[in-house]
Amino acid sequence: MWHYLSNLLIAGNVGIMVFFTVAVAPTIFTALPPEWAAAYVRKFFPKYFFFLGVTTALATVGANGLVAQAALLGCAAVFFFSCFWLTPRINRARDEKRGAEFKTLHWTSVGLNMAQLLVLIGLLIPGGRAA
Repeated sequence: MWHYLSNLLIAGNVGIMVFFTVAVAPTIFTALPPEWAAAYVRKFFPKYFFFLGVTTALATVGANGLVAQAALLGCAAVFFFSCFWLTPRINRARDEKRGAEFKTLHWTSVGLNMAQLLVLIGLLIPGGRAA
């Protein structure tokens, strides 16, 4: 039963991450004025990273094997790193109009998020370690 719940959490997280990437993010910046979009994103991302961190950490309980548990704990740690360290620095760089630093931090965040997504998908593929 724990394996099943672990896979449900992982699949749910994959769904959240894909939906945000494909539907929410592109819509925010085309549907809202820039100042509203920026305000929304600042409120959204800490919650997004925190929720995904908690649910990914919970998924380790039912993961099958040490490799899957390590992968999930690593992803959870990166979600918390993004929530508590990276996002505040991205916001500060934007506020202080340090464009190059903002760009570097933002693309670091995007890259980490995509890497986590690939790890989570890999755990769901038959032969993966979570099931």
